[in-house]
Amino acid sequence: MRDMFGRPWIALLFFACVACQRDPREKQTAPSPNRGPERSAGAASKPEASHPTVSLPRLTPLSVCRSEGQEPLEAARKYYDQGKFEDALSCAAQACAFTPDDPQAHSERGAALSALGRFEEAQLAYARALALEPRHLDALLGAAHLYAVSLPSNRERDELGSLYAERGLELADEQGENQLVAEFALLSAMAFNDLGQARDALERAEEMLRLEPGDAEARYERAVALFELCRFAEAKPAFTDLLADSQRSAHAHHHLGLLLEREGRWKAAERHFNRARELDSDDFPEPQILPEEEFRAEVTRAVAGLPQDMRRDLAGVPVTAEELPRDDDLLSGEPPLSPAILGLFRGPPLSERCAPEDLAPGEPCRSVALYRRNLARAVKSKEELIEQIQVTLLHEIGHLRGEDDFELAARGLE
Repeated sequence: MRDMFGRPWIALLFFACVACQRDPREKQTAPSPNRGPERSAGAASKPEASHPTVSLPRLTPLSVCRSEGQEPLEAARKYYDQGKFEDALSCAAQACAFTPDDPQAHSERGAALSALGRFEEAQLAYARALALEPRHLDALLGAAHLYAVSLPSNRERDELGSLYAERGLELADEQGENQLVAEFALLSAMAFNDLGQARDALERAEEMLRLEPGDAEARYERAVALFELCRFAEAKPAFTDLLADSQRSAHAHHHLGLLLEREGRWKAAERHFNRARELDSDDFPEPQILPEEEFRAEVTRAVAGLPQDMRRDLAGVPVTAEELPRDDDLLSGEPPLSPAILGLFRGPPLSERCAPEDLAPGEPCRSVALYRRNLARAVKSKEELIEQIQVTLLHEIGHLRGEDDFELAARGLE
């Protein structure tokens, strides 16, 4: 089973102004120390002309911290709160130089780097803060936000985001820091939704809403979790309530289109899809929906292009092109499958026997389905669609051979 999931751009109160809305800066490479030539006592000098010319990277040094009588760390916080992130970085860097074993100094530096879009450097700053003090709440919050929100989503980053958020949530709860509990719960909900752990995401989103009733981001994460759990009757009003929210309306329209499509209300669904594209064409480009015959032909070509051993394993296993996942397929296990899955393997793996008594008349023991509409929305071009059909087919063959989703993700077939 494969799925695709997206989220709108978000910023927590903790990172207000921010962080993720600025263009990433180019990472500056530090020059090597300016040392003279190192030679043994009797070594002869070589002519200068024999040395190749080396072009050193241009260095843009930080400005001197203008602390105005404050300690550098206090000045860094002040500048960060004012949205002066370059000044905040200068003072945080000076604080790190003065007190290199202070996790708060490295955490402040990580926050300033994140706000400037210098995410690789921020990762190292937070890693150092947490190496010095694994229970440091500010560093845990910053690292969780960095991995769950700021960086592009992938499994490893989402897992790190959830680990940092869950650790921070436990510590904040122990210390009675309710505001931090709320922020960590929201970050956990985001990471869990991106990981496909919708039940955990729903629990965390509702925890956030108990502490911050009406929070729009928590409402959105709750709506997504309800959709992913196939609780469609609850998801529809949850997304409808977000239509007036300018930051989330495109995603709300898109999900309402998905819900109406499942009801067979094609025209109403298309109106919502069109509106989502009008509001956010980057997240919701024109879907690559091939005509049914052409899509089936591409699936047939993908099967024919498989290695011989895979075609042998697929012998007698129908590979079909379907529009959308059926409710009975989605609800066949616990937790339910995501409605956004790209493909599905039905039946036991090859290592297990079929149970004819469990099959309806004429139903094959094993089968693979690829979903035309879900695949069309997971890509931005026909070339990507053809590639995604092939990758999805390989994923389902992995299930046929007995691999689970974690094993397939480890092989790059998530």
